[in-house]
Amino acid sequence: MSNVLKKEAFVLPEGVIYLDGNSLGPLPKAAAGRVQEMIADEWGQMLIRGWNQAGWMEQPTRVGNMVAGIVGAPEGSVVMGDTLSIKVFQALASAVKLRPGRKVILSDSGNFPSDLYMAEGLVGLLEQGYELRTVAPEEVKDAINEDIAAVMLTEVDYRTGRKHDMKAMTELTHANGAVMIWDLAHSAGALPVDLAGSNSEFAVGCTYKYLNGGPGAPGFIYVRPDLADEVQPALAGWLGHRQPFAFEESYQPGKGIERMRVGTPPVIQLTALEVAMELWADVDMQELRAASIALQEQFIEEIERDVPQLTLASPRNSAERGSQVSFRFEEGYAAMQAVIDRGVIGDFRAPDIMRFGFTPLYLDAEDVSKAVAIIRDVMKNRLWDNEKYKTRARVT
Repeated sequence: MSNVLKKEAFVLPEGVIYLDGNSLGPLPKAAAGRVQEMIADEWGQMLIRGWNQAGWMEQPTRVGNMVAGIVGAPEGSVVMGDTLSIKVFQALASAVKLRPGRKVILSDSGNFPSDLYMAEGLVGLLEQGYELRTVAPEEVKDAINEDIAAVMLTEVDYRTGRKHDMKAMTELTHANGAVMIWDLAHSAGALPVDLAGSNSEFAVGCTYKYLNGGPGAPGFIYVRPDLADEVQPALAGWLGHRQPFAFEESYQPGKGIERMRVGTPPVIQLTALEVAMELWADVDMQELRAASIALQEQFIEEIERDVPQLTLASPRNSAERGSQVSFRFEEGYAAMQAVIDRGVIGDFRAPDIMRFGFTPLYLDAEDVSKAVAIIRDVMKNRLWDNEKYKTRARVT
């Protein structure tokens, strides 16, 4: 019997079909009670003693090991904390230090803007001829050469779902002597990932999408175990120190992945995430991937049959995309707002992308068909052509 569908484990509002778990996962039912327990019994009763008595200080490593199991990483190679953007900066800064004499960070134009912004900021700090070089996703392979210090790519494109070949790209990067950094924001919990098998040096990711850790849930960073005692953290935070409570004046990096910790861990958010991660204990990622592809293929077939106004923006070959499907429509923002108003929640990405995520933990074939029927009604009857749907909110 399948262990993938766990719809009963989530809070899913009545009358809503949620196709936006690729942006923010829904609330696991067990999370609210556990967080309240942590607040009342641990913070409330233990006070500062909770760092020792409730295991708060070990939580980033403990939860990191849970995430490691989802992304094909060995125990002790992933640690939680801070935001994904901070983890990107950490990985980039450490990567370029591993390749002195090389000055180029290579990425692609499909990468998430925050990753590129962090790279721009690092280049500005380093000066001395460092540069960020971006090319089209399909041009990355030809752009990797012996000038490159680090290649930084998001495995699954946030707009279209287009997927890079992790193993092949990493092998090419290493053949040219560069360091590989993967952003797994749209991979972790969406598809099988084999960090250990890829031999990548670094990976980062967030936990509020497919891992259902909640808004603002902390990011994670992976460092290949043979490098963990070698990398030099640019953000030398006190909890990355080898003895934080010795309060030494100068920084001495901690052991292994612990040195990639920076500041005080967000205990409340980590508690919610830890509950969410428990749902993955019996999920087979290959089975989840197969279920995801089946839902996506059904959605594409039914949309293309019934909603000709939309044009597929995602790769047609399921092996080349992650766990989302995107369609283009000139009035995509208004159309998405009209669809949301009728109980199907997806989202919009500029300039014209209507984006839908497929998460088999709480979606099934019936949900897909119901969603398509609503989208068809909105498009066929131009229900989107209303001024109330055209005024853009701060979050799209």
